[in-house]
Amino acid sequence: MSTAPAPRTVRAATAGALAAAAVLGPAVPAAAAPAGTERPLLIGHRGAAGTAPENTVPAFRDARAAGADYLEVDVQLSADGVPFLFHDDTPARTTDVEEVFPGREDDPVTSFTWAELQRLDAGSAFGERWAGERIPHLDDAAEVATVNTGVYIEIKSPRSSPGIEQVVAGALAEDPRWARLLEAGKVTVIGFDEASNRTFAGLAPDVPLQQLSGTVPDAATLARWAQVVDSVGTDYRALDAAGVDRARSAGLDLGVYTVNSPEAVRHVLDLGVDMVTGDFPVQTDRLLDGLDPVPGDHGVEIAGAVNDAPGDDLRPEGGEHVVLANTGQRSVDVSGWTIRDAAYNVLTVGEGYVLAPGEQLRVHTGPGTDGPDAWFGDRTSAVLNNGGDSVALWTDEDRLQDVFAN
Repeated sequence: MSTAPAPRTVRAATAGALAAAAVLGPAVPAAAAPAGTERPLLIGHRGAAGTAPENTVPAFRDARAAGADYLEVDVQLSADGVPFLFHDDTPARTTDVEEVFPGREDDPVTSFTWAELQRLDAGSAFGERWAGERIPHLDDAAEVATVNTGVYIEIKSPRSSPGIEQVVAGALAEDPRWARLLEAGKVTVIGFDEASNRTFAGLAPDVPLQQLSGTVPDAATLARWAQVVDSVGTDYRALDAAGVDRARSAGLDLGVYTVNSPEAVRHVLDLGVDMVTGDFPVQTDRLLDGLDPVPGDHGVEIAGAVNDAPGDDLRPEGGEHVVLANTGQRSVDVSGWTIRDAAYNVLTVGEGYVLAPGEQLRVHTGPGTDGPDAWFGDRTSAVLNNGGDSVALWTDEDRLQDVFAN
């Protein structure tokens, strides 16, 4: 009977010692997690993508202010070889490219030069208060990071950015800002592409490395990965106790993404994961401390969502929708409140909706007849992800009320 090979000694020892000494800290209070559960590392997804435009300096600052152990960024290469921070393959969703470069909105974002990328507004699509925010350089993340809040660098779509592994490895080796973070054990490189991870490991063998995967694979695959990486990051929705056990047996730490709702955080704590990545690090940090993740709310919460409605998602008088419920003790006017998902889709409740205690309101994406318990957005395309989604509820004063995931 063969045994799983041990992880690479230098890499595993560095990551394990730093994690234990610097960040795991005391056990989570009983109100937040099962007794004896260690506090996992908290990683702000794309900075803090729930409260500021993803992969922008304000999002990085939000993650730092939240007390996140790391902020996560996505790095790609511009057409002239500059490492910039951006998630999508095209600039359409999060920038004003359609206005600045008409006809190029669906072009690969890596086909733009650094100077062209700097002409794009990366903030307004999330909210007008962030108008004018620019796409950051890789080194902007190091400027915001500290020895308390480090950086998870995801090498994004490496096939679209040939040579990106060398560029990232070079920056980490040569820039004193990155050297300071490396010395403190506050840099980890992550990626979905196994070949790219192997390339990076050969260039920077002492930098902690994580293999991303939609699910935790079989033991043989994990054993192969363990020769190159220190940890695995996976979608929390697909994770179960058996997957945790497989990762542990391979000697790998285990992280989960993108964990946004309090219920989802409690679920992964029960599974005993080592790292939790989410869009709302402030709220998750409060939960890990045993506190109310959204203090001072108005008593209205997201009670449920129908993402994949029977028939057409935009079926008139039905279709996909989010359910709001007043669980408080007083009536609340939810007119102008918004529901936002992680892809920047927004539904804004119409005027005249006051929820009494115990009442519910269905907020529909598609067309229909507005009534006392239903509002219809009359949108022409579905917005909720049928495979599961997280949505956040905000007041008309742009105050977060609740985060829901299914």
